[in-house]
Amino acid sequence: MGSIPLHAAIVHIPLGIAVVVPWLALALAIALARGAADKRSWSIVVALQAVVFFGGLAAMNTGEAQEKTVERVVDERWIEEHEHRAEPFVWSAGLTLASTVGVLLLGAERIAIAAGIAVFGTLVTLILAVRVGQSGGLLVYEHGAASAYATPKPSGDSH
Repeated sequence: MGSIPLHAAIVHIPLGIAVVVPWLALALAIALARGAADKRSWSIVVALQAVVFFGGLAAMNTGEAQEKTVERVVDERWIEEHEHRAEPFVWSAGLTLASTVGVLLLGAERIAIAAGIAVFGTLVTLILAVRVGQSGGLLVYEHGAASAYATPKPSGDSH
């Protein structure tokens, strides 16, 4: 993978899936409430939310591992702001994962309420994903974080 930081390779997975999960969860919650789906179909929501949570943890860990490199070119306050946005995203994803698992564990009489709570959690996680993605984009495109990994062109190269 050359000089591409591992964080950049991992971070897009949980953020992208966090965009999809609320809509799938809402559709399945409606289907469950109407009796058009059974609880087993909800397992896909649990699996995707697990990817959001564990992918978020992996992104957070790789980001921390690469922090010193990026601090050479970006003011630490912008990195800290990104970290402060990442933590609530990851913890929201974890709490939401627990709520999605709860849908599978509860009886039929409580499944609609549990699914509604889980859908709400996926929406909160989505909002937090957008916020952390925005701050990450600012780090790369506005504050030059990618330049910490750029390979200098040889002198005399006219391209």
